[in-house]
Amino acid sequence: MAAAAAGPVFWRRLLGLLPGRPGLAALLGRLSDRLGRNRDRRRRRSPWLLLAPLLSPAVPQVTSPPCCLCPEGVHRFQWIRNLVPEFGVSSSHVRVLSSPAEFFELMKGQIKVAKRRVVMASLYLGTGPLEQELVDCLESTLEKSLQAKFPSDLKVSILLDFTRGSRGRKNSRTMLLPLLQRFPEQVRVSLFHTPDLRGLLRLLVPERLNETIGLQHIKVYLFDNSVILSGANLSDSYFTNRQDRYVFLQDCPEIADFFTELVDAVGDVSLQLQGDDSVQVVEGMVHPYKGDRAAYCKAANERVMGVVSSARARQQALHAQTFHSDSLLTQEDAAAAGDRRPAPDTWIYPLIQMKPFEIQIDEIVTETLLTEAERGARVYLTTGYFNLTQAYMDLVLGTRAEYRILLASPEVNGFFGARGAAGAIPAAYAHIERQFYGEVCSRGQQARVRLQEYWRSGWTFHAKGLWLYLAGSSLPCLTLIGSPNFGYRSVHRDLEAQIAIVTENQALQQQLHQEQEQLYLRSGAVSAATFEQPSRQVKLWVKLVTPLIKNFF
Repeated sequence: MAAAAAGPVFWRRLLGLLPGRPGLAALLGRLSDRLGRNRDRRRRRSPWLLLAPLLSPAVPQVTSPPCCLCPEGVHRFQWIRNLVPEFGVSSSHVRVLSSPAEFFELMKGQIKVAKRRVVMASLYLGTGPLEQELVDCLESTLEKSLQAKFPSDLKVSILLDFTRGSRGRKNSRTMLLPLLQRFPEQVRVSLFHTPDLRGLLRLLVPERLNETIGLQHIKVYLFDNSVILSGANLSDSYFTNRQDRYVFLQDCPEIADFFTELVDAVGDVSLQLQGDDSVQVVEGMVHPYKGDRAAYCKAANERVMGVVSSARARQQALHAQTFHSDSLLTQEDAAAAGDRRPAPDTWIYPLIQMKPFEIQIDEIVTETLLTEAERGARVYLTTGYFNLTQAYMDLVLGTRAEYRILLASPEVNGFFGARGAAGAIPAAYAHIERQFYGEVCSRGQQARVRLQEYWRSGWTFHAKGLWLYLAGSSLPCLTLIGSPNFGYRSVHRDLEAQIAIVTENQALQQQLHQEQEQLYLRSGAVSAATFEQPSRQVKLWVKLVTPLIKNFF
C-alpha cells in the first residue's frame, strides 16, 4: 500500500517542476513510453522476431538473398525484399534534386501535366502565396480535366496531419476547402489523427503542442506515374530557403501504384475533410480517438500491411516471370522487339515505419544496415534534428564503420527564434549533441565518428537520410531518403516512409555523391571548442527538462 501511495506523490512532485500543461503532456507520454519499454524488455524479443507481425508466414531469413537464380551482379542488399516489395528500374529514371526552388518548380510542372492522378502526402500545407500558387495549379488542372474534349478521370488525393493541418483560423483545411467544394467527386482530403491523442490528454494539451504526441509525417508527391520522395513539407520555406533532400522517380508506374495505395490506406484510417470543414470517418472504420484504440490500430495495421504484402507478391511474380520463365525471350531479344524494359541497374525499396500500428520495417532495415556496415565502410548520416534513438546511438558507437554525421547548427535549426518554450528547442538539441560528442570522446572514437554542423546564412536545415560507401569505394551504392529523422519520434510516434535506393550505375552513384558533398561542404567540424562558445551555453532549466521531453521533438 505504501508503494502504491508513493506513486501519485512522486508524479505530483515531478509535475511541480514543470509549469503548465506541456509538462503534464510530456510526463504522461513519458510514463506510457517507459511502460512500453519495460514490457518489451520483459519479453526479451530479438529484433528479428519483430518480422513476425509484419509479414506473412514462411518469410525467408533476412540475411540471405531469396533468389540464387538471378542474373550476375545481384547486389548485397537484396535481403531487403524479404520485407518489402523490390522495384527494379533503370537509373535513367532517377534524378536527384538539389534545391527547394527546383523541388517547387518541378511539382508545379508535374501538376500541370497530370492526367490521371495527383497524390500528395505531407505533414501540412502552408497558408502563404506560394502554397496558394500550388493550390491554384491543382484547381487549374482539375478545371482542364473537366473541359477537355475527352474528360479525364483525374483524381486528387491529399493526406495531411489533423493536428498540424487544423492549427489556427487559416490553415491547411481552409486552403483546400475551395477544391473540395468545387470538385467534390475528384478531390479527397484525409487528415490523419494519431490514436495516442485521446481522452483527457486530448483535452489538456494546447493546440500548438498536441502534435508532439504523434503525426502523419510521410512526404510523398506523386503525379501520374512519377514520384518525388522527400523530407520537405508543403510550405513556403521548403520552396525557398529550407534545405532538404529530394529524389524524382520518373515514369515508374509500379512505384507510383505502391505509394498511391499506401496513401489511400492511411487515408482510409484517417478523418475525411468535408466541404463544410467538418470531418468524418470512412464508413465502417473505427474512429481514431473516440473508438477503441486496439481495434483501430489493428484495422490500420491490416490495411497498410495489406498494401505492402500485395505489392510484394506482385513484384515477386514479376521477378519470376522476368528472370525464371523458360518461355520468355532473352532480355536482348525482348528489348529489341520493344516488349521489355532494359534490365534494371537500380533497385527501390519502400520502407515504412508506423509504430502505433506495430509496423517497424524502416527501423529493422536501418538497424541492419548500421549493424552490417563493415570496417572501412563509410556512413554519411544527416538529420535536421539530432536526437538519435538509443538503439541507433549504440550502433553508431559500437560498430566498425566510419561515420560522418551532419546536423543543423543552432542558428539553422527550424525552431531557432521561435516564440515561447519552442525557442529553447535548439538549445536542447545542442545539449543532446554535446552529450553524444562527450560519449564519442570518452570511448576514444573521434577519428571514426565525426560530427559536422550545417550552416548557411538565411537558411534552415531539414535534410535527413544516409549514404553508404562500401569499403574501398569512393561512391555510395545505397542511400536512404524520405521523412524519418532517426529520432525517437520517427521510430515510435509518427507515421514515416522513405526509400532505400541501391544502384550499380556509376552515373547515379555520382549524383548521390555530389548531393552528399554539396550538403557537407556547407558544414564545419564539431570539436570540444564548439561547445565552449558563449552562444552554446545551455541554461540549467533546459538541461533539466531535456531528458523529460526529448522524446517529443
